[in-house]
Amino acid sequence: MAIIPKLALIPSGYKAGKIYSVLPTDGVGDFDFTRASSATRINSSGLIETVATDVPRLNYPLIDGVVNGCPSLLLEDDRENLVVWSNDLSSNVWQSGQVSKFANQTISPDGTLNASKVAVTLTNNTHWFQQIFAIGENDVTISAYVKNIDANFIQVTNAGNPLAYANFDIQNGTVGTNGSAMPNPKIEKLPNDWYRISVAVDNTGFASTFMRFYIVNSASANFNQGFLPTSAVSLYFWGGQCEIGSFETSVILTTTSAVTRSAETAIGSGDTNTFGSEGVLMAEISTFSTQGVKSISITDAAFTQIITVRYGSGQVQGIYVNSTNGITYQINYTLPNVKDNMKVALLYQQGSLKLYVNGTLRNPLSIPFVLDTVSDWSTLRFDIGNSTQIFYGNAKQVQYFDEVLTDAELIALTTI
Repeated sequence: MAIIPKLALIPSGYKAGKIYSVLPTDGVGDFDFTRASSATRINSSGLIETVATDVPRLNYPLIDGVVNGCPSLLLEDDRENLVVWSNDLSSNVWQSGQVSKFANQTISPDGTLNASKVAVTLTNNTHWFQQIFAIGENDVTISAYVKNIDANFIQVTNAGNPLAYANFDIQNGTVGTNGSAMPNPKIEKLPNDWYRISVAVDNTGFASTFMRFYIVNSASANFNQGFLPTSAVSLYFWGGQCEIGSFETSVILTTTSAVTRSAETAIGSGDTNTFGSEGVLMAEISTFSTQGVKSISITDAAFTQIITVRYGSGQVQGIYVNSTNGITYQINYTLPNVKDNMKVALLYQQGSLKLYVNGTLRNPLSIPFVLDTVSDWSTLRFDIGNSTQIFYGNAKQVQYFDEVLTDAELIALTTI
């Protein structure tokens, strides 16, 4: 593409409190970043790495356990891991039945010797370990990192609810059968034959969550099913997590108490000389769920005029708001899967507001578009202003062009 963006974030350079944009080169396009806690990411070696307070996370994608592709800027909401001693099953806080538990038995997904081992006893019984949380009827997500030794199958349950169970084959990396209160179990491969398993739990009618793991002998085991092992059956375990919410987030490691990862913000890119009265806002992004509203926006200082690309209700939306004049224009496109990576561009100029998603013009406006040309847009930010509708997800790139692009250029820019 011959046209050069006025501002371009392609995540690569950062320091505490700052995310560097590639363009402009004078620092005006850099983002101010905050997170009041440490957090974890997948680094370029495929290992889970803890980064310090206020350090942005460049998170690398894994495909079949191997880093594949460039990193994304990872932005997440605040979450608390309720599990205590997330890596150390030898702690008494981990209740168990018919298993033996040992700490620091193998190299974990963070590259250190801190993963536990669980071995079943040779008895005809259920073989389990758990923690219990009194959290009311909130939806929760349970996740953990597991690696097969000679236990091919593991079952996750909310032990009080016979409909809340999911089986996993941790030899082949597949999901087995599950109950209706754990409707969408997931398994993700990491390096060195580790897998992250996760389940969202419909906790309706249950005041406590029994985060219980069973070692079972089948990917179609019934809820709480036992068996009689005839030889050694064991696995490695690391990073147990129970968090309130309907999807899993990056692992939050704990020791003696529950730990909260703080929410993240990225704002303050650009100035009044960066943005024009017509142009294109482009982003290559993905998000975690259909819940909530998440925006990437160009705004004025008072947040009265806004150009935004937004997720909401399973849609990507292109929006222009002029709250001074009480005007809103909005284009909606329903996404096949909100979690898929997509390229989106929103063109704005007097008389024209266009939304391109994955190489196609989507749902053109059927009414005339009127743009207030006396604008003083001054900042690009991962929200819609005033720290509301904050974008949580992965951003591979964000670009701003201070001129109108042709249809052919916009198709090329947004083609996956």
